Amino acid sequence: MKLYQDYSVSGYANSYILGDGESGEAILVDPAEVTSTMIEQIEHNHYHLSTVLITHNHLHHIRGLRTLFRIYSPQVYASNTRLLDIPCRKVKDQEVFSVAGWSILAIAVPGHSQDSIVYKIGNLLFTGDVLHAGIIGKTTSTFNTEALIERIKDKLLKFPDDTIVLPGHGPPTTIGTERKYNLGFMKGYTEALGQSYVFFV
Repeated sequence: MKLYQDYSVSGYANSYILGDGESGEAILVDPAEVTSTMIEQIEHNHYHLSTVLITHNHLHHIRGLRTLFRIYSPQVYASNTRLLDIPCRKVKDQEVFSVAGWSILAIAVPGHSQDSIVYKIGNLLFTGDVLHAGIIGKTTSTFNTEALIERIKDKLLKFPDDTIVLPGHGPPTTIGTERKYNLGFMKGYTEALGQSYVFFV
């Protein structure tokens, strides 16, 4: 397994390519935009891009879908049936499916968006905007923030400390680090949040 991170200046968003050297297949998570570096990673490694995983439907995470489909013909997995007029294979909470030789667990964690899905592949968690290094995803209300915190604790913090978190924005982290230091789990976080948290959208 090889993992590549691609960064989009538009929306400051991360995309990820997961490639398997034996099968030659690759998975792309959240095509924020299609960059020359992304194409080079796929073509240089002679990968067959069979799958795209979408964590949620915010435009700066899926903007590259249409361009991607001008080059490849992957199956798109998402919490939606269509994105940007592209048909998707709809996934459900706790569904396990197999792609490119990997077993993938889909975990619904709504809050930042109603369609937010986290994908677990081996020791990797692709969290979209649900969980970042040091903070949690922005929501529209105090109630939704509290609900998101509880869902993250219930569904994601149960994994081992060395589980790697690959977020939609910012650097990678681990479940153990976030369990100890994430501001979203600190006492009084929701009350102190106010209107100041505007970076991630």
